[in-house]
Amino acid sequence: TMAGLKTCAELNRAGTQVNVTLCFSAAQAILAAKAGAAFVSPFVGRLDDIGQTGMDLIGDIVQIYDNYPALKTEVLVASIRNPTHIVEAALLGADVCTIPPQVLKQLVSHPLTEKGLAAFLADWEKSGQTILG
Repeated sequence: TMAGLKTCAELNRAGTQVNVTLCFSAAQAILAAKAGAAFVSPFVGRLDDIGQTGMDLIGDIVQIYDNYPALKTEVLVASIRNPTHIVEAALLGADVCTIPPQVLKQLVSHPLTEKGLAAFLADWEKSGQTILG
């Protein structure tokens, strides 16, 4: 909102970091950066929910901010829905992601890791060896 941008600018001048959230367009991200926001938080999952590609917005914002090095606003990718969002955000150069617990668990897991670990443990068990004295 206009009031939010004015408040962001005032808080920035006073030395307070501001996260401008609920960002859904590159134009909003430009305004947030010009107002001195420390972070802008595009909600990629919510854009995906309405048939847009949220990660396209991340790419646009990162490119715009890279075009203007004086803009110090960091891109905080929000409304993460899956590990692909995180990988794409990293590839695009986003600064940080907020990650829900279930997605964090998905990042750690992979079916081939689970299968390989089970095979390693079974082989170790068959060997009869121990690493404990």
